[in-house]
Amino acid sequence: MTESTEKMTGARAFIECLYREGVDTIFGYPGGVLLPIYDELYDADIRHILVRHEQAAAHAAEGYARATGKTGVCLATSGPGATNLVTGIANAYMDSIPMVVFTGQVPSSLLGNDAFQEANITGITMPITKHNYLVQDANDLPRIIKEAFHIASTGRQGPVLIDLPKDITVQEIDFYYPDKVTLRGYKPTYQGNLQQIKKAASEIEKSKNPVIYAGGGVISSEASKELREFAEKINAPVTTTLTGMGGFPVEHPLFLGMPGMHGTKYANYAIQESDLLIAVGARFDDRVTGKLKAFASNAKIIHIDIDPAEISKNIKVDIPIVGDAKWILQKLLKYTSPSQSEAWIKRIDHWKKDNPLYYVEPATGDGIKPQYIIEQISEACKDAIIVTEVGQHQMWAAQYFRFSEPRTFITSGGLGTMGYGFPASIGAKIARPDKIVFDIAGDGSFQMNSQELATAVQENVPVIVAIFNNGYLGMVRQWQELFHDKRYSSTCIQNSVDFVKLAEAYGALGLRATKREEVRPAIEKAIASGRPTVIDFVVECEENVSPMVPAGAAINEILDLERKE
Repeated sequence: MTESTEKMTGARAFIECLYREGVDTIFGYPGGVLLPIYDELYDADIRHILVRHEQAAAHAAEGYARATGKTGVCLATSGPGATNLVTGIANAYMDSIPMVVFTGQVPSSLLGNDAFQEANITGITMPITKHNYLVQDANDLPRIIKEAFHIASTGRQGPVLIDLPKDITVQEIDFYYPDKVTLRGYKPTYQGNLQQIKKAASEIEKSKNPVIYAGGGVISSEASKELREFAEKINAPVTTTLTGMGGFPVEHPLFLGMPGMHGTKYANYAIQESDLLIAVGARFDDRVTGKLKAFASNAKIIHIDIDPAEISKNIKVDIPIVGDAKWILQKLLKYTSPSQSEAWIKRIDHWKKDNPLYYVEPATGDGIKPQYIIEQISEACKDAIIVTEVGQHQMWAAQYFRFSEPRTFITSGGLGTMGYGFPASIGAKIARPDKIVFDIAGDGSFQMNSQELATAVQENVPVIVAIFNNGYLGMVRQWQELFHDKRYSSTCIQNSVDFVKLAEAYGALGLRATKREEVRPAIEKAIASGRPTVIDFVVECEENVSPMVPAGAAINEILDLERKE
């Protein structure tokens, strides 16, 4: 244990603890009970990003974490400040993103008295955090912060919340910071069972039609290199989930694209026709599996995951291996032999040729197809970080951007949070100033946190927001078209805002493209500007995401909405 005789307040200890954890950026919004901490932040060597809504602080911290692999940090005051963080905390929890959340709280003597701006935030967030703390003695604060960063960043990663009553921040302590963390009930398994690994290797060698199904766990464990080497060694095609995009290069001949509801036809066909499905850091969510009884029904399933609670939760597996994806893939590389699956690869190549992703250009040539915009962004800056809101544009980004490396696709997967992308893109750009960062947005999603234009301008964070302006809440409208006879109830938002003027009002650059030939120049102008930029792409109103598997159907029961037209 590292000890110091230096006396300091809890607020000062808070800053010292962040230094010890290597925190260089914190996203937050001040309030009365946080004034001692904000007074210390005034002179601290930590960049504080003042957001305009606390929800944005959580999303920005998550964007920072996903772009770097480091733990994101956010801070909000008590009561409504804390509760405004809840959506962002839930988002990080669902997608297993490391984040430490600090909330101010009323003085300890007032807890439980319905004091002004009091909320039981530890109780509220218990189901959506890995762990949370209510600090009752400032002497415990360094230990608690050390534990929080450890819990957030190890095992299956996720958010941890620390609630700080105001009196804790002014209490004086003898500061020390622990060298290590010992938590008796928390021992994540990193090294998978060797017998299970050998059993999996034996099954892989017998397989004729193997498929690797990789998820966000590949990104979290920094296992992209091992995944590629493993796929190449056993000659198995790879499909990645939405949060696993970037974990395997799109241009690789073994890549199948995304599976599931809006996945490629050939990814879904391959899963359904496989005799062995190797799941790596994926949780078999319903958007991937479709009808559970019909999912990969002829395949044996190997499931590699660091969280034992995910094993056989949705799909019964044959060979579970609990541990870190990177470590286990390294061992599988050692114990597996090159596979004899040439006939299987030829069959898949045939599916790829007959069922490519495609879209039909407008007959007049004047309209803009959203898929074309993604293609142009991908061509203009192949190594950009792509962040998305949630909806049709999110699916088009996953389908058409040519990702080549991990941590370049940041999106809300499990929770599906509209308003996520813009603040997350600010966090990503602050984390990776060397990268061009695009927020692919819908006109509905962007309006949920558009006030963060003020943050981007004030902090000089040159993110580019590409709005796919179709005048609808597009994904909901698509379902209304297909399953509710085009009864567009409360999904039309046409002419609700002039996004160019909105950008200019905040001091950002506003651009608009209404024709195909205006798309690439707008993208290049935004990149060259070096300023926060909003591009209003006016796209076709009733364009649908295709292909699509209806809810409850098997994933090979696919609607081809382009051919339908």
